[in-house]
Amino acid sequence: MLDVFNEFFRQVAEDYPRWNFIFFYDERQWWRIVSGLKYTVVLSIACVVLSIIIGVVGAWLQGSTSRWVRHCVQGYIQFFRNTPPFVQLLFFYFALGQFTPVVLGDDGWTEMPIISNVGWAIISLSFFAGAFNVEIFRSGIEAVPHSTQEAASALGFSRFQTYREIVLPLAFRVSLPSLNNNLVNLIKTTTQAIGIAVPELLYESVGIWNDYPSALYPTMLLLFVSFVFLVGILVFGMHRWEKDLRIPGYGT
Repeated sequence: MLDVFNEFFRQVAEDYPRWNFIFFYDERQWWRIVSGLKYTVVLSIACVVLSIIIGVVGAWLQGSTSRWVRHCVQGYIQFFRNTPPFVQLLFFYFALGQFTPVVLGDDGWTEMPIISNVGWAIISLSFFAGAFNVEIFRSGIEAVPHSTQEAASALGFSRFQTYREIVLPLAFRVSLPSLNNNLVNLIKTTTQAIGIAVPELLYESVGIWNDYPSALYPTMLLLFVSFVFLVGILVFGMHRWEKDLRIPGYGT
């Protein structure tokens, strides 16, 4: 069955030279696609999780009694919201990367940074999306009636307990639609990791069509379909989550 599949796409490449689906019959090119997809998924999951954590913590710190803490959070938000994510990625990797410690490789003399290009991509993109998530969660927190927080305080809840047990669960429900949009944008932004040679799906796709120009259109099609699929999974999951968390009469 697999031989028939491979032979079919070989024949397509012969009959239609501009539609060479080489990754469907060349094992080496197939594994390049699989490897690129793996890195894209790892980047997407790591950045989504970290950006949500940053958003939750940042939104809580925005309500701090310390003016300096609030100013630091606002400075972080303005810096990452008002500069292009690609420029941030290059800044983290090439500028801050020069100051990170290095370790010796297995040969005993090669120096390797403790944070790889994949690590810097995760850090940079997470901070970028996290800045928007802070504002998203802040708006959700402001939608929680102040009387609810006062009731929690009257019951003896600390500020942190009120935030964790009452405010955040309610704010999360209000924030989910906007959070969904930002996370979708984050997954699409992972393609910019190609700028620091992270071997994600776009990087591997460019490598394939540079080696085999006849594979340009098929590889672009595969890239497009892959991201539609990945974003579709996220949107479906977020909509199910939003539906499960919905409280009748509360929020939108």
